[in-house]
Amino acid sequence: MFSVIIPGRPCLTDIVAVDGQPNGQPTKFAFTFPLTPSFTDVVVFFLPGTVLPQDTAAAIYIQLPEQTPSPNGPAFRFIGALANEKPSAVFKVRPGESASTPRRSEAEEQDEMLDEGASNLSGGASPGGIVTLGISIEPVQTVAPQLAQLEAEKPAAGTSTDLVRQSPEQRQRKEVSTKVLAQRIIGNAFNFLASFAAPDPNHRGEEVVTLKSFRDWWSKFERRVEMDPSFLEKEDPNAQG
Repeated sequence: MFSVIIPGRPCLTDIVAVDGQPNGQPTKFAFTFPLTPSFTDVVVFFLPGTVLPQDTAAAIYIQLPEQTPSPNGPAFRFIGALANEKPSAVFKVRPGESASTPRRSEAEEQDEMLDEGASNLSGGASPGGIVTLGISIEPVQTVAPQLAQLEAEKPAAGTSTDLVRQSPEQRQRKEVSTKVLAQRIIGNAFNFLASFAAPDPNHRGEEVVTLKSFRDWWSKFERRVEMDPSFLEKEDPNAQG
């Protein structure tokens, strides 16, 4: 049903079913793999033909070896989820941390990676251990609150699991509906063409605009879009284009 890729390693397909429903259908799965060599991302995806039951999602958990063993053993940490509408994703993980370990900043993680690289070059050994990646088929109502909590923790951690990183300005920009975009395009055209309007000799009190003026507006509008594709999404776009 699932497969896992760790950058720089072979694709993992040796999935193990660890639990199931009374009808015999497995609902919990696990992958195990070595902690070393070091990694920071895990890719999980559906194999072709995989379809989850309606109103369910595949919750992804990771269990990392603890630096300081606890009586109950390492805990599983929720890192995200997949669904029929989202059959694959890249999940950010932090090897060497337990669920109770405070999240670190990107700068701290980069420093650690540099330290590990220097250790490997000098012949030093990196900490070993086995990582367990758990996949649990759960109701959407159960997974949604965990996703919301994970999303809420992102600003405090100073990191993001987005596939495409966004600037602060992009993150703060409000989503603009199709209706609003259409209104802004029409407003942009009206404001431009109004300066070229001339009295209609055949209809007193009416004004007309030539097709050439419209073509000029369209050419100018296209150039503006090419230079700044998001200018219409801004709260106060330049109405004159």
